[in-house]
Amino acid sequence: MRDNRFSGRLHLPGDETYEQARTGRVFNARRPGRLPAAVLEAGSEQDVVEGVRLAAERGWKVAVRSGGHSWAAWSVRDQTLLIDLGGFREISYDQETGIATAAPAVKGGDELNPYLATFGRFFNGGHCPSVGIGGFLLQGGQGWNARGWGWAAESVVAIDVVTAEGELVRADAERNSDLFWAARGAGPGFFGVVTRFHLRTRPLPRAMAHTVHAYPLRLFDEVMTWLHNTHHQVSDLVEIVALTQTPLEPIPGHPGGPVLLVTGVSMTDTPEEARAALAPLHANPYADQALFRVEAKPTPLAEHLAMQRLANPEGHRYLVDNAWLQGTAEEVVPAIRRAFTEHPTPQTFTIWFSMAPLRELPDMAFSLQTEIYSATYVIYQDEARDAELREWLAAAMADMQPVTAGQYLGDCDFSVRQLRFMGDEQWERLRRIRADRDPKGLFAEYLTAGGAPLNTNHWQHH
Repeated sequence: MRDNRFSGRLHLPGDETYEQARTGRVFNARRPGRLPAAVLEAGSEQDVVEGVRLAAERGWKVAVRSGGHSWAAWSVRDQTLLIDLGGFREISYDQETGIATAAPAVKGGDELNPYLATFGRFFNGGHCPSVGIGGFLLQGGQGWNARGWGWAAESVVAIDVVTAEGELVRADAERNSDLFWAARGAGPGFFGVVTRFHLRTRPLPRAMAHTVHAYPLRLFDEVMTWLHNTHHQVSDLVEIVALTQTPLEPIPGHPGGPVLLVTGVSMTDTPEEARAALAPLHANPYADQALFRVEAKPTPLAEHLAMQRLANPEGHRYLVDNAWLQGTAEEVVPAIRRAFTEHPTPQTFTIWFSMAPLRELPDMAFSLQTEIYSATYVIYQDEARDAELREWLAAAMADMQPVTAGQYLGDCDFSVRQLRFMGDEQWERLRRIRADRDPKGLFAEYLTAGGAPLNTNHWQHH
């Protein structure tokens, strides 16, 4: 319906447009049954201001959607005003400062980087090219080469944000610095609507290259033990990911099913630098048993994005969980074995992502990381399998519990399992800022199943 205080559209339950507005932009085909009081497709920043004020008048809470990629569909909440920023797609770049501004629904890989590339610049947004930058940056932003370049949230220099008071303000290190601190890591618990991000960009790497070794799963323990003991010695210009997935095309000599891929993507300026940076991965002692090897092959960013798109197909159901891992290879490798070697569907994949050696984080809400990140993406289409597949994922994550430090907001669903995701000190500070900035609790907090206190590992008692 048109409400003349908005340039966009307000959809109410009962409107024939409501259902599409409620979940039409949710990427995960496993859609939630939760019912917002209304959905505002905001047409402008003023719409966001008016929406926040309307929610306050009506006694509704506010939830926000930017890209729609959240696996748990954090934004779809009962009895809230869902402010949908899908129309916020503006991008600009200042050549003098190297700062880009981008609205929350801008897609990092499909829109922001092609635009920046025309200026020879790059931003380390999400790997899946259709992910909007809004939720991604608020959660910390585990983007391209996070181990070398840091979290994408570290490159946010300012935000424009509508507060719980219904005011549009700029927040950065000097002005509204409490909001700026919280926005970099609070994720779906952030108490404001960011309408624009100001981002520090970097030079576009001139020589991207990649290495892939494919191994049969029978070598899983040996290869992963070697990688666990080696990855922190590889140049920080290389993103290192090991994953198991079922290849789209048959591999000669392989009977089919999942394989273990050890990959490196180098972000350098010359092919020589790329070869040198990737060389330690080529020294894998099991390389002669690989099913195939690609080493330091020049690969443009567009090709990497195309591969990511194939791994994250649209129109599918997703169950996703993750863990920050710590411990020796002897402890970690057996703990992750089920998640990597017993996939319940052909499209399921599990990643092992190196963050070593850990870089010190700036002072921001995002504050929990270890040297190894692991996430499992169960992908399927049959709704009848929901319960069985959820059980499999829960068992795989339970195996990892002895070596789990916590989880990353971007790949979890607190209504199923909630762990520690922030340092204790940062969590307390975030709660204080929320109490100050949103004393009436206008903004919906984290979506949970209730019960256990947030930001704790249930098996550890404080």
